[in-house]
Amino acid sequence: MEEEVVRRRKWLTHEGLLDLLGATNLIPGPNSTELALHIGHVRAGLRGMFVAGFCFIMPAALMTGALGWAYVTYGKLPITASFLWGVKPVVVAIVAHALATMAPKSAKTWPLRILGVAAAVAAFAGVNELAVLLACGVLAALGKRTKVLAAADPSLLSIFLFFAKVGSILFGSGYVLLAFLRADLVDRWHWLTEGELLDGIAVGQITPGPVFTAATFIGYLLAGPKGAAVATAGIFLPSFFFVAISGRLVPILRRSPSAGAFLDGVVVASLALMAVVSIAIARAAIVDVGTALVALVSLALLLRTKVSSVLLVLGGATLGVVVSLLR
Repeated sequence: MEEEVVRRRKWLTHEGLLDLLGATNLIPGPNSTELALHIGHVRAGLRGMFVAGFCFIMPAALMTGALGWAYVTYGKLPITASFLWGVKPVVVAIVAHALATMAPKSAKTWPLRILGVAAAVAAFAGVNELAVLLACGVLAALGKRTKVLAAADPSLLSIFLFFAKVGSILFGSGYVLLAFLRADLVDRWHWLTEGELLDGIAVGQITPGPVFTAATFIGYLLAGPKGAAVATAGIFLPSFFFVAISGRLVPILRRSPSAGAFLDGVVVASLALMAVVSIAIARAAIVDVGTALVALVSLALLLRTKVSSVLLVLGGATLGVVVSLLR
């Protein structure tokens, strides 16, 4: 989004995008989806928000739903490790490039840089990410002045309400989503097996768009196409509500010196959390010399050329399949 919205299309400034990034980290739901909603809201109000949300969610939801159908029909995922072998290191490079671009705009003073380092250390130590964000926001501002009912056989309503609850209270990434879903769907209600849940998260990661479209796949497993539809609606609808409410607050916060300082603290903490997650992604993605080379070449291309990150992802996927065939 930094590449497309700021550098290519110039819809927002770096500072404007960072403010929206900070705002998404303060509300529950999928961060990437909410950032897209915020950008649409800034560009064209509520209509822009709904257009951005629909266009961001639907392609991934349709692909994930198709994979859910294939999984139910054939009993396995039509996805191979070879595809992911080339994609994951490219994603690492894209995230590293985004961090390198945004960090100087965010950590513009030494107190903010120290806050960013402290936020990263706290995240590595296992401190809750919302607590990290709020603490950094409060410290920056101070410095400026001086249960859903379960059914044995899930109904469409229970599926919708469960995923609406997830979308309303969950902060963080797909890794957090996995732990959250496992507690209820596998351990508590036994709606899914462990393997089915892991396959659902894998589908959310391999398809373009938000990882939260794993809900589409899981909904299909639980109740077919209708289950996929209500699960998708349930997990994403809260984000539209939260962004519609909070989107108007960002300009107000930025105009107030104290509130603006709070937002600065949240933004720098957001990037610190992003860095911590990117390290976890890198550990999972860079597994041999080949993946390390893919990551380094991708990062070099991003730094020295104007190549699209979409082309890099497609190239990484193709390379993964070719390497697998050669092996």
